[in-house]
Amino acid sequence: MWETIELRELRAFLVLAEELHFGRTAQRLGLTQSRVSQTIRALERKLGTQLAHRTSRRVALTGAGERFRAEAGERVAALEAVLRATSDRGRRAAGTVRLGVVTAAVVDARLRSGIDRYTAAAPGNAVEVVGLPFQDRFGPLRRGEAELMVTGSPLCQPDLVTGPVLARLPRMLAVGRGHPLAAFGDVSVEDLADHPIADLDIELPDELRAALTPRRTPGGRPIPRVGARVREVSELLLVIAGNRVVQPVTGAFAGTYGHPDVVYRPIRDLPKDRFVLAWRRRNRHAGLREFLRTLTTGGTACSST
Repeated sequence: MWETIELRELRAFLVLAEELHFGRTAQRLGLTQSRVSQTIRALERKLGTQLAHRTSRRVALTGAGERFRAEAGERVAALEAVLRATSDRGRRAAGTVRLGVVTAAVVDARLRSGIDRYTAAAPGNAVEVVGLPFQDRFGPLRRGEAELMVTGSPLCQPDLVTGPVLARLPRMLAVGRGHPLAAFGDVSVEDLADHPIADLDIELPDELRAALTPRRTPGGRPIPRVGARVREVSELLLVIAGNRVVQPVTGAFAGTYGHPDVVYRPIRDLPKDRFVLAWRRRNRHAGLREFLRTLTTGGTACSST
């Protein structure tokens, strides 16, 4: 099974081999500890050997892990350098900027106008819209598979830069058509204490996760979660349609995803979602800088970094 090993799995192991700590590894990779653990186990399964001993307090490489680290480390770094350089040369020559989006509704009139201006500015300019995965939505940006992405805010990550607000959209509650809350024109966030929400399996910075699915209402009451973790949009829509959960979502989500038995109600006492562009701090892609200029969104770093 070694033929199916992915570069992200090798990268995760090499960071773990440096840190010998799942928490610090997860922080460096922008993942959860459980996702790092799953990735290492998948790599071990494909190699057919154990690479690390795990206890409640520490991580130690096995003999096979030490040998694999020594043999693979420099080769993976060299491969990444070749891939990055080749990709950068190709994108700079073509002027193609890859824009990552989670939902189609975030590409609004302002952003479409900026895309049109950029593509019209030079013959080689193009913008490729890339759909981001439900679970690992920041992964493509951090791995260089997209030059920038549209994301909610606040976002305060040391490796990322954000621009000014592109759009403000109301927060919505997705409810089943037969759910009691569907009868109301709008709802309060306090209602979430009485109706469980889904546990979303999404890799998100803590500040965004807290804004997207708060743990408590403003009044201090806990917001319950139920069932297994939801991993895809279709799973989420089906559990909502079945009246098992209600779910706070962004206005962009509500504008993109529909289901005959799911309705959306405004949450009157949550602030509007603010959508911004985010890009890697050290990204030198010439097309990215030109595209940002067409949007007049001079990048600003998070104030806490």
